[in-house]
Amino acid sequence: MSENIIAVRTGKTVYREGDYAIKVFDEGYSKPDVLNEALNQARVENIGINVPKVIEVMTINGKWAIVSEFIEGKTLAQLMQENPDKRTEYLNMFVDLQMQVHAAKCPMLNKLKDKMNRKISEADLDATTRYELHTRLEGMPKHTKVCHGDFNPSNIIVKEDGTPYILDWSHVTQGNASADVARTYLLFNLAGQPELAYEYLNLYSKKSDTAKQYIQKWMPIVAASQSVKGKAEERDFLLSWVNVVEYE
Repeated sequence: MSENIIAVRTGKTVYREGDYAIKVFDEGYSKPDVLNEALNQARVENIGINVPKVIEVMTINGKWAIVSEFIEGKTLAQLMQENPDKRTEYLNMFVDLQMQVHAAKCPMLNKLKDKMNRKISEADLDATTRYELHTRLEGMPKHTKVCHGDFNPSNIIVKEDGTPYILDWSHVTQGNASADVARTYLLFNLAGQPELAYEYLNLYSKKSDTAKQYIQKWMPIVAASQSVKGKAEERDFLLSWVNVVEYE
């Protein structure tokens, strides 16, 4: 199967097998996490968004795997790289898709606030900062919008006919859409694309009629909750977003 690798992510490898994409998790990946990811994907299949359907969950040589439909096409990240002149067009498509996700409802999903409160408690921050972040999070308006949690151009596949599909629903929750936007903004910065982050934030703010200041209030909360997992250099970068904040 090794010659059919289509993506390698931290702790998981995705292979193509005919009409199927097989995501194989590394040994030691917890069973509840794998089953939760498959369940999340199955739940969002029915909310009116193009999502590859889950076919089955299995084990391959003792490793957990999720089998989904394989979607033929290029990622939006590839298209942006190959056609820099179409950057604005692609960014518009990106924001429209994210707004489509946010407009959906999926009552069975985990709550974003619960997940973030848990992550902030685990973050490598002093008690005073954690308290401030918990307080700020509690003060944010409570919504039940679908939040992808890792919405970036490499998680969107565009078929040849132009139909976009959204991949990787392992982090999906329901909550406040601006937290999801703050996450995407930070992802662009993490990828060394601050200009794109700035363009994206302006465009989302304009299209959704959401104040940029409101999205920015989420950034330290999101950065802290995202700092718990991942690479050390990413953790340092994310924690710098927490520390520059002036608490009111």
